[in-house]
Amino acid sequence: MEYLTGYTIKPNQVTATGEVLFTDGTNTGLMANQQTCQAYGYTYDKTSGTCNSFTFNTNLNRNINNINNKNNGSGNTNELGANTIQVNGTLNTTKGFNNNCFINGAVNEIASGVDNATVLGAKGEATTKNAFVIGGNQGTETKNIVQNTTVMCSVKTSNSTVTDSPINGETGVNLEVPVNTIIAFRSETVGVRYSGTGTGNPGDFKSFVETGAVINRNGTLTIDKSRVTTGNVGTTSGWTSDIVASGTTLTQTVKGANNRNIMWATTIIMTQLKTGETLL
Repeated sequence: MEYLTGYTIKPNQVTATGEVLFTDGTNTGLMANQQTCQAYGYTYDKTSGTCNSFTFNTNLNRNINNINNKNNGSGNTNELGANTIQVNGTLNTTKGFNNNCFINGAVNEIASGVDNATVLGAKGEATTKNAFVIGGNQGTETKNIVQNTTVMCSVKTSNSTVTDSPINGETGVNLEVPVNTIIAFRSETVGVRYSGTGTGNPGDFKSFVETGAVINRNGTLTIDKSRVTTGNVGTTSGWTSDIVASGTTLTQTVKGANNRNIMWATTIIMTQLKTGETLL
């Protein structure tokens, strides 16, 4: 585009939101005043002080970025980047950039960036990928006051070092215990050897069940727990599992043996009660 007579800048770029930016031939990204904007045939927005080629429609943009979603009910919202979502019920929300999620119930929520989550019931909240959540809240209670959550952890070991077994096998992803909240948990762990040069054979296995509760008293965790061995076949001396509290997180750990390659899997079932009161 050529410069209009009497003007020293001309349109150079139209952004994704419709704003027109100008250039003086040397500098780019310049903003035009109302007279210049309208002289080039664009619309000037006095409120924002911008020159626009079109009016940006957030609902249209959201719909373009939300693919293959199905909402059955009223007041359900799938925010930007929520794809392949199935929602049944009322006033449920996926907070965006979610994939392959399912909600059934009322006023449930799946946090931004969480994929492959399922939430059932009322006012449940999924904050971890692949989580299965049942919300048990009614009336004026806020989200996730009472809920049940199931997650899985996994890791491989080849030595006798205590090793974190993170949620979904993703390094550094552990369970955050909300402030002034108590969680009763049941952890079911199994480890099976698949190779290695140490004593024993592939197929040796050991399993554990650990139960207990952890409480976050105004930012400090206290845990009480017990563990039993539920299965033990082959050479498994030293193998163990343990849930530990550190900071405000709950972490599943496992320990194998040197020169034995072991695969570990854990299912953790949690019943959460968020009090809303300061616990000392």
